[in-house]
Amino acid sequence: MKAVQLKLLNHEYQVSISSGDSEIKPFKLQLLKWIGNKQRFSHEIINYFPKKFNTYYEPFVGSGAVLGTLSPKKAVASDALKPLIDIWQTLAKEPELLKKWYQERWKMVMSGDKKQGYERVKESYNNKPNGADLLFISRSCYGGVIRFRKSDGFISTPCGVHNPVSPDSFNNRVDVWHKRTKNTDFFHGDFEQIMKNTDKGDIVYCDPPYSETQSILYGAQSFSLSRLFISIEECKKRGVYVILSIDGTKKSGDLICNIPIPKGLFQNEIIVNCGRSMLKRFQMEGQTLENEVVKDRLLLTY
Repeated sequence: MKAVQLKLLNHEYQVSISSGDSEIKPFKLQLLKWIGNKQRFSHEIINYFPKKFNTYYEPFVGSGAVLGTLSPKKAVASDALKPLIDIWQTLAKEPELLKKWYQERWKMVMSGDKKQGYERVKESYNNKPNGADLLFISRSCYGGVIRFRKSDGFISTPCGVHNPVSPDSFNNRVDVWHKRTKNTDFFHGDFEQIMKNTDKGDIVYCDPPYSETQSILYGAQSFSLSRLFISIEECKKRGVYVILSIDGTKKSGDLICNIPIPKGLFQNEIIVNCGRSMLKRFQMEGQTLENEVVKDRLLLTY
């Protein structure tokens, strides 16, 4: 049992939360770089899961940080961005092909002018969005922040300063992640249709875009937090556990994201320190980030 400081309807109190027989350990080996990646502290999030649950659902899988750290016995992961799900489905069914995708692009880019090679991969993706190109871009773009043009979904992020990991290093990541996600089914689709399939005793971890204004960072996909609240309420009525992760700073750039939370939907609120903001590092071009610590709010229906 773990004693933590929580908030319930703005009133602080102490409560003990069971985190299972043993606490989940950190898992730091990233497969993808992705905005909002919670790899460094996903073990903290998982330690607030119920002691027992059935199927694990993650309808905004992104980089899969929580999924990979949890390594569940049965899981369903999904995302609205199809090229991203193509990567995950290939990892599950054809991991050797995933290695080949990365190696081919790594050799092409690193054998000549890196920036020109990267631009060719980006152009290939923009001409026809696909998982193979997105995979390499996620590992090699500037700051790991993939920006999608809102008008047409084109990727606009330039090449990163550091060299992408070697094929040998990436191959090892594929092998590790393939094992850790072997019990996961990956689907392309909207969160609503995925969450409708949950049953009593299942758990859903939702890590949606920080605000409805940041579609440029999430595949230029539209997103509605109000729709998500409805889905969460329906899950709660069926006896499904739901955790929602929202930017705890309540700020996105100059926009204050003081999002009204439906009364009674969540029972607990936990603040998790996420460290320095990857997005801020991109925006500030290497300036000091001493005052740019991101905090995540975890809202629990239980």
